[in-house]
Amino acid sequence: MKYKFVFLFFAIHFLLVSMAFSQAPLPNDTLQKNNEQSFDIGNGKALVYSKPKPFAFITQLPNATIGTVNATFSKKSIKPLVFIAATTGLLILADEPIANGVQQFSRIIHVEATERNKTIWAIKLSGKPTNIIKAPQNINTALYQVGQGFPGLILGAGMFVYGKINQNYRAISTASQLAETFILMGVTTQVLKRITGRQSPQPGNENSNQWHFFPSFSAYQKHTPMYDAFPSGHLATLMSTVTILTENYPEKKWIKPVGYSLTGLVGLAMINNGAHWASDYPLALGLGYLCARQVAKINRHVENKNASIKNLNRLHFTINYVHGQLMPACIYKL
Repeated sequence: MKYKFVFLFFAIHFLLVSMAFSQAPLPNDTLQKNNEQSFDIGNGKALVYSKPKPFAFITQLPNATIGTVNATFSKKSIKPLVFIAATTGLLILADEPIANGVQQFSRIIHVEATERNKTIWAIKLSGKPTNIIKAPQNINTALYQVGQGFPGLILGAGMFVYGKINQNYRAISTASQLAETFILMGVTTQVLKRITGRQSPQPGNENSNQWHFFPSFSAYQKHTPMYDAFPSGHLATLMSTVTILTENYPEKKWIKPVGYSLTGLVGLAMINNGAHWASDYPLALGLGYLCARQVAKINRHVENKNASIKNLNRLHFTINYVHGQLMPACIYKL
């Protein structure tokens, strides 16, 4: 029965992915040449994708990492970095009132903070059961799971299958980019968590808002909630997922409002269940956005289809009268 449910889950998921990110037939909105596909996204622009290479989400990690580091410390990033630092500082001052307010409001509207799940499919790893698919039993748990990255991987798997079946380079590349950002966000946030060592909110403990910089490896492993609040890996991963989708499907106008609204709700849910402070979020959101932009930049390029038309409009044909004869001529305006 469980395996039938798993099969049904993936079948429904694939159907939803096909409906949400499907394309018109190839001749109508794509051009395929030299192992490339060009997708019309409106406004005279197109996204061009090369034929995807196997395991690109792994082989391109070094380039994506270097690109992210360079972009972080470029002149263009000075203002965003200042904004993130200032916002984080202000939120640190207001963390406890914000947490108390969110938790009190959640109780008023009967949103349970306790994480409750029902195991649907589990496998044994090293003799211990590991949950693969679990069904949340309340709304706060459902939102918390959205930020854990698994839904993004499932979305990527659906897009990969859809892309393979339909020979759609964009869908395959997007799936690869989702996996790539998942890895980058996991590594990056873990490094920062092990440097900052910020304690997660503990209900009823007024001294939970503490920083323990550079905790030992053993201490971190044994008492993870004492050190892993900053920055939020959940929100960084979710923001990178939304950004990858918007960068590859800019013509799908529903992605941004749905994605950003869901990100906000996940942030509130993690304050409600005591997993994070509000000040854990600005850096996480910035990391997710910047990293995803760099990954997308590496995997496709934007082509301005109007450029050739504009250049053509500069070329004018005329007829001149020269030495008693009518002669055709071309004039190119710079």
